Amino acid sequence: MNKKIAILLPYKEKYTLKDAAAASIWVKDYLHGSSLDKQTLVFGNLSKNAKPITKNFINLDISRVKFKKNYFYTKKFLDKYYQYNFDIVEIHNRAESLIYLLKEKINCKFIFVYHNNPQELRYSKTVKERMYIVDNCDQIYFVSKWVMRKFFEGLPFNYKNNCEVLYPSIKPVKKFPKKEKIIIFTGKLNTSKGYDIFGKAITKILNKFKDWKALAIGNERREKHNFRHKNLKVIDWLPHEKILNYYKKSSISVVCSRWQEPFGRTAMESAANGCATITTDRGGLGETFKNNLILENLNHDALERLITRIIKDKKNLKKIQKDNLNNLVHKIDNLIYKIDDLKKNFLIKKINYIQNKNLKILHIGNFDEKNNLRLFNISIASKLSTGFIRSEQDVVNFDYRDFNNKLFLKNKNILNDKVNKICENYKPNLILLGHNNILDSNTIEKIKDKCNSKIALWYEDHLIKGGPNAENNLSLIEKNEDLIDQYFVTTHPNPIKTKIPKSKMNFMPIPADKNIENLEIYNSNNRYKDLFFALSHGVNFGKLKKTNIDDREIFLNKLIEKNKKFTFNILGFANEQPKWNYQYYKEIAKCKMALNLSRGKPMKYYSSNRIASLVANGIMTFIDEKVGYSHFFNHDEMGFYKDVDDLLNQMDKLCGNINKINKISLNGKKRYFSIFNNLIISDYIISKTFGVKNKFRYVWD
Repeated sequence: MNKKIAILLPYKEKYTLKDAAAASIWVKDYLHGSSLDKQTLVFGNLSKNAKPITKNFINLDISRVKFKKNYFYTKKFLDKYYQYNFDIVEIHNRAESLIYLLKEKINCKFIFVYHNNPQELRYSKTVKERMYIVDNCDQIYFVSKWVMRKFFEGLPFNYKNNCEVLYPSIKPVKKFPKKEKIIIFTGKLNTSKGYDIFGKAITKILNKFKDWKALAIGNERREKHNFRHKNLKVIDWLPHEKILNYYKKSSISVVCSRWQEPFGRTAMESAANGCATITTDRGGLGETFKNNLILENLNHDALERLITRIIKDKKNLKKIQKDNLNNLVHKIDNLIYKIDDLKKNFLIKKINYIQNKNLKILHIGNFDEKNNLRLFNISIASKLSTGFIRSEQDVVNFDYRDFNNKLFLKNKNILNDKVNKICENYKPNLILLGHNNILDSNTIEKIKDKCNSKIALWYEDHLIKGGPNAENNLSLIEKNEDLIDQYFVTTHPNPIKTKIPKSKMNFMPIPADKNIENLEIYNSNNRYKDLFFALSHGVNFGKLKKTNIDDREIFLNKLIEKNKKFTFNILGFANEQPKWNYQYYKEIAKCKMALNLSRGKPMKYYSSNRIASLVANGIMTFIDEKVGYSHFFNHDEMGFYKDVDDLLNQMDKLCGNINKINKISLNGKKRYFSIFNNLIISDYIISKTFGVKNKFRYVWD
């Protein structure tokens, strides 16, 4: 099998059973359960006689290098990259290596894992360096929220779609182990780890409780601490598996770090093996497990008092031990699936999409020729025309945007004359104005007189006071209201205050087309993001506007602030530029659920045109309940939320139940096409405009 994935360890990392540290343990545990292990090679630096943990290891020997070791180490890896042409390169904790390879512009996806404070790593210390990393790396993982916060300190934003917390994890212990009266300390035996505090406290504890023992496992060449007691045993660093076995035997574990721990693997592992684990609140230690033994005062007297209290209360000690073992937060299976799903998504070279008589209709709209069809997948104009054609109508599309230039603005008769001449030749039964009212009254009167044409207009923006540009939008469509036969708007007409007669106003849902909304996201197994949302500051502009203030960002900021567990893929937010057409589809395909959030306050039936690209593409979609889509869909087809808290609560109930999410997604797609496909909606326009019998049932009418 081709080797498609490379994992590059820090050159100082010893990828051996005996000396494995955080990054090596992460990689070892991940590969042990990964479905991609046979496609993966691990690169590191070991001495000749050292035995690597896994067989898929390639040594990058830099034993003869005296200076700039990381540079030459990464350069050696680059040679291996050109040999194998990896699709994915995963780099652990060496920003220097990442930036070197990014600047080489090699053709692969980059995953970077921060195991330490980003501001203390070379080539990641400054805001400029971290901005370069976040703008150029495909995925960044942080071992804790604390580490991620340190990364974003000083940056002009605190969220990016490619940044995510992915905790170190462990396999659950199947049954509660037999405990002995042992207190354990593991790690560097230095003051940063609080070993001096442990040593002073433990000698007093062992004098007080003579049937208890203590273990200190680790070493430190730079510091000397000579704590002596007949029941205290100091052991040099041991292989990881042996340390886990000591955790199983021990009753109490102490992790009293002074320094800001990026995560605190010893705390997670000892708690997961049923130890009553005492920690400080430094760095990411509070994220390792659900701790109820936090050392508030970092001194040996406070530690002695806390251990004494635990030992004396045997019943509570046993309860804490069992709670720690049974309430494991970070399970290795979750980490494996998360990384595998991301990599499988990266390995996809392309998403496979489904390949693709009566009336004469002149459809005057925006068919996106000006933007080179960048918006083809959200173009209502194109979908309606396709619906007419499928119902055997004859359609001519006229893109008025070609005339939306300086010449047209100076002389609007150019466009009116053009349309008039087309109508003289084509003699349409229906002129459909798509999201515009660009014809003047004289032109409409001439066409009606010569061709006996009906005039209809559809419009997709806000028309109710309180919505963005509502007054201007309403003023636009009210022009020539006496000459226009029927209006089709994407907001329910009842609350619209207009001089247009109510008999002319009709609600029109956003249509779906089987050749456009052709994804089956519920069938994808590689979705590693929980919630998708796309925002833009104008689809025709296509990019974020620096001065634009969008009220949807208030909702998104609350959502991000209150979120505790979900990962988002938000486009058009926090400097994440919008994506279009197939790039947009690729972003949806990463996600399990989606949010449909439109500008302005929720209005009856009003939605942006993206709702079709979500629901009809087979992704479970949430919409504000005040929009009223529960009139068309049930809870097995769509999600309806009241506010941010309710949205997060509903997501939490679905969390982990991908089968239910997929079922809702499939039902939603089927329902959307059964009631809102473009064949039905184009028939509705014909039926209402010409007063003929409808071919379909219109659930909204």
